[in-house]
Amino acid sequence: MNQDKAPIYEALESFRRMRVVPFDVPGHKHGRGNPELVKLLGEKCVGIDVNSMKPLDNLCHPVSVIREAEELAAEAFHAEHAFLMVGGTTSAVQAMVLSCCKKNDKIILPRNVHRSVINALVLCGAIPVYVNPDTDVSLGISLGMKVSQVEQAIRQNPDAVAVLVNNPTYYGICSDLCTIVKLAHEHGMKVLADEAHGTHFYFGENMPVSAMDAGADMASVSMHKSGGSLTQSSFLLCGKDMHEGHVRQIINLTQTTSGSYLLLSSLDISRRNLALRGKESFARVAELADYARDEINKIGGYYAFSKELINGNSIFDFDRTKLSVHTLEIGLAGIEVYDILRDEYDIQIEFGDIGNILAYLSIGDRRQEVERLVSALADLKRCYQKDKTGMLTQEYVEPHVVTSPQESFYAEKEAVPIRESEGRVCSEFVMCYPPGIPILAPGEMISKEIIEYILYAKEKGCSMTGPEDGRIENLNVLKHIKTGH
Repeated sequence: MNQDKAPIYEALESFRRMRVVPFDVPGHKHGRGNPELVKLLGEKCVGIDVNSMKPLDNLCHPVSVIREAEELAAEAFHAEHAFLMVGGTTSAVQAMVLSCCKKNDKIILPRNVHRSVINALVLCGAIPVYVNPDTDVSLGISLGMKVSQVEQAIRQNPDAVAVLVNNPTYYGICSDLCTIVKLAHEHGMKVLADEAHGTHFYFGENMPVSAMDAGADMASVSMHKSGGSLTQSSFLLCGKDMHEGHVRQIINLTQTTSGSYLLLSSLDISRRNLALRGKESFARVAELADYARDEINKIGGYYAFSKELINGNSIFDFDRTKLSVHTLEIGLAGIEVYDILRDEYDIQIEFGDIGNILAYLSIGDRRQEVERLVSALADLKRCYQKDKTGMLTQEYVEPHVVTSPQESFYAEKEAVPIRESEGRVCSEFVMCYPPGIPILAPGEMISKEIIEYILYAKEKGCSMTGPEDGRIENLNVLKHIKTGH
C-alpha cells in the first residue's frame, strides 16, 4: 500500500473546502456557537470537529476512508488488522482481554500491569493467574516475566486461555516475547501484548522485538505516547488468528459511537509520519537518550540505567529510548525529584515514584531541552541532596489474591480506616498515577507492608488514585471475608 496516503485527513480537508451547512451534531456548529472554544483551539481545529457522515465513514462500521486508514496502519505495524481507538490504550487493552476471555476463564499475566487490564477482568469475570516478576533490589523495580515462570504458570493452569505481556514496562524492560509466544501457542493460548510504551519498536532500528513481529495475537499500541498522535488516540493490532468481525463487535461494546475526527485524523497523519520517517526519527531519540544517560551518570548520585541491566531472562531486552533514573542515592524519592523539577525548574517529566523518575523522550524532543534537564538535575542534587537513611526502596509488593476482581468489586463492602485494614480483602484499586500499576486491586489481601507503602507514598507526595475515598484515608473492603494477618 502507499504509506504516503492519509485517507481520513484527506477526506477532512475535502470536506472543509465544501463549506457544508451543518444541521447535525456537534452543537457548536464549526465553532460559531462557542467563540471561546474557537479562541482556544482555532477555527481550523473546531471546523473539522464533525460527526460521522457518508463522506467521512463511520468508526463503528467503516467501509471507506476509515477502513483504508486501518489497512494502511495494519501494513505499517506488520499486523493482519488494525483498529483505530479513540478511548486511549485503556480501551484497546480492555478490548484485547474481552476478545479472548469470558467469565471464569483464566488469563496468565504479570502483576505489574496497568489498571486497565484488571478493569477488564472486573468487566468480564475472568480469573487472573499472576506471574510475580523478579525485582531489582538496588533499583526497587519489578522486572519482566521469566520464561520459566510463564512455563510453570501454563503447566499449573493448562485451561488458561491467554497470556498477557508488558512490552515494554514503563521503565523500558522487556521479557523474552518470542519464546513466550511460542510456549503459549504450543498450549493453545492466545498472547496479548500491552505495548502502550512500544510504538517505536515497529519503526526504529536495533529496538526490542515488537509484538506483531514476535507472533503475538493482539497488541495495544499507544500512538499518542511515543508516536506523536493526539492524547487518547491508539491502535489495536491483531494477528492472523484473530477474527476481525468478532474483535470489532467487542470494541463496539464500550467504544463511543461518536469517534472524534481530530483523534482519528491524528492517528492517520502520525502513522504516515512514522511509516515515512520513523526509522530516522527514533534513531535520533535513542541517541538523545544515550547522551542524556551519560551526562546524568556523570553528575554522580543518580543512576540512569540502560542495556547493561540485560540478563537474558527477567530483563531480556531494554528500550534505549526510556530515560529512567534512580534517585535514592541523593536521599530523594523519585516523586520528590519530580515535584522539585516542576515547581523550581519548570520541567515536567512523565512520573516520579518511590525510587525513580522517568523522562519520556520521543520524536518532539531536542538536545537543548535534554541539556536543560541534565543541568537541572545537577543543580537539584547540589541544593536538595539529603541522607537516604530510612527511605523506602521497594516499588513492588507481591499480592495475595483471595477472590476474583469482579467478585470482590461487586461484593458487599464496608469502609475502614486504612491503618485498620490489615488482613482484610480490598474491593477497590489503590495506585500511584502515573504509572497506573495498582498497589492494591480488588480481591487482594491488605498486608502491613502494603499499608506502609501507601502511607509512605502519600507522605512523599505521590498522586494516589482509585479508592472511593478521595483522601485515601479509608479503604473499601469485603464485609464478610477476613483473612487474618
